[in-house]
Amino acid sequence: MTRLNPVDVLILLLYFALVIFIGFYVKGSTNTSEEFFLAGREMSAWVAGLSFVSANLGSLELMGWAGAAYQYGMLATHWYWIGAIPAMLFLGIVMMPFYYISKTHSVPGYLHLRFGEGTRALSAVSFALMTILMSGVNMYAMAVVMQTVLGWNLTFSIWVGAGTVALYVMLGGLRSAIINEVLQFVLIWAGAATIPILGLIEAHGWTNLKAQIATNVGNTNYTHLWNTLGGFKDNPMGVHWTGIVFGLGFVISFGYWTTDFLVVQRVLSANSLRSAKMAPVIGAAFKMAVPLIVILPGLIALGLHNADGSMVFHLVPGSVAKVTGQHSYDDVLPLMLVRYCGPGLLGLGITALIAGFMSGMAGNISAFSTVWTYDLYGAFINKRASDKHYVAMGRWSTVIGMLVSIATAYLVMNAASIMDYVQALFSFFIAPLFGTVILGMLWKRATRAGGFWGLLAGTAASIGMFVWVRLNADGLRYIAMSPDARPMAENLYRALWSWLICVVITVTVSLMTTATPTAQLAGLVYGVTPLPSDGAEKLWQKPAFWAVVVIIVFFILNIVFF
Repeated sequence: MTRLNPVDVLILLLYFALVIFIGFYVKGSTNTSEEFFLAGREMSAWVAGLSFVSANLGSLELMGWAGAAYQYGMLATHWYWIGAIPAMLFLGIVMMPFYYISKTHSVPGYLHLRFGEGTRALSAVSFALMTILMSGVNMYAMAVVMQTVLGWNLTFSIWVGAGTVALYVMLGGLRSAIINEVLQFVLIWAGAATIPILGLIEAHGWTNLKAQIATNVGNTNYTHLWNTLGGFKDNPMGVHWTGIVFGLGFVISFGYWTTDFLVVQRVLSANSLRSAKMAPVIGAAFKMAVPLIVILPGLIALGLHNADGSMVFHLVPGSVAKVTGQHSYDDVLPLMLVRYCGPGLLGLGITALIAGFMSGMAGNISAFSTVWTYDLYGAFINKRASDKHYVAMGRWSTVIGMLVSIATAYLVMNAASIMDYVQALFSFFIAPLFGTVILGMLWKRATRAGGFWGLLAGTAASIGMFVWVRLNADGLRYIAMSPDARPMAENLYRALWSWLICVVITVTVSLMTTATPTAQLAGLVYGVTPLPSDGAEKLWQKPAFWAVVVIIVFFILNIVFF
């Protein structure tokens, strides 16, 4: 599609050099396991908060949801607002005190304290598998950008990105990943903000853009957030509001933001309990603005038309594009980048996209390294190794995890879009895990046997429903409760059912088994644990105050774009 100007090449090379330099620079301060896996718990609320939201700004955000916005319209914004904000605030205000004061290194580590070794092993294995698959998503997405924009070989692009991330995470651990994520956050905004600004100028404003989209697609359903969710047939996503509110807004959202160690690990690096509570609140505030650089480009592409009135971009599902050679939904962002960015800006834009993909890779690989070292290797293979040995294992597992991720990158090619693939993974692993964690944290009667069997049943049920629909497409109507439901609805309702199954089994088995003595639940369960003060005295210092401010803005945005 284009060739890089020398100044664009220079910007890209400087970025790669800088991230590798950061890895070497911080290597000397990552000699202990606490430093390597949790950055020494020295991060301020702002650094932890920006890293918290940046770790999620990978391919799922930049390419996946830009493509989803072209495919489904403004409904994609739900994954940023109701699908993120309430859960992020809940993590900071309610759950973070338990994670932080227990001094656990991971979410499986918390489950070990609460439910024992069996639940820890099951959650660690499922989480490790998910992080490897998600890292592969980011690799593939970055390679697609380089192939679409510059014509680079897909395999070459995957190996360049993987090698760079593996090097700086192996050298500097979580500290290196966090510093780079903050850098990447700034680059993403600097590089990606150009597209919506120039796109709105070309479309002559938001109101005119909505009219253009309605003309191109034949209806106005693509530019509303809520008022088309009354029926499965009324919106392009083929989903009902119950799926958005309960499947996404509760199960998937709370499951991801409160139990996915990829993001929780960043908050655990905070230097105090108040910083740990404030970090998700700060992250939530920035998260609300991300649709400007992700969803809006997809909508602009949907509304662009030629002089004869035809659409500029005719994009198709990934499986179709692979056969026909057309551009897929996931190509929206690189296509828009080439359309609006000239020399210099193009280099900055491509660097911003690569920064996002590398952020996603680094987040998943650093989380995988921690869970593998502490919750699998250290817990079941070598329990008595020295701290130095565990750091070495963390470095080696980073390299091995990245090599396995490269293999998984090629699996994404068979998905209709990146988002379909990612949402399926979330429903497998995140939804049932949330059921186990939330019951363990809020209900003292939950027992070890209940936690294990509930998590196993929820995970197995989710995978079973996925296989059922793949073998018999008619199964979708039963899972999503409507013959008019579409694949994205299946993901949301499958997550909801798997969570419910996990909760029901956990409660049933817990009531049939011996309760854990209350004395053993101190520091692990609400109602049993006295929460320490976070040191905030004035109103404006309290994380809860800022959480209320964020939630008010959240409701206003949903009303404005109803």
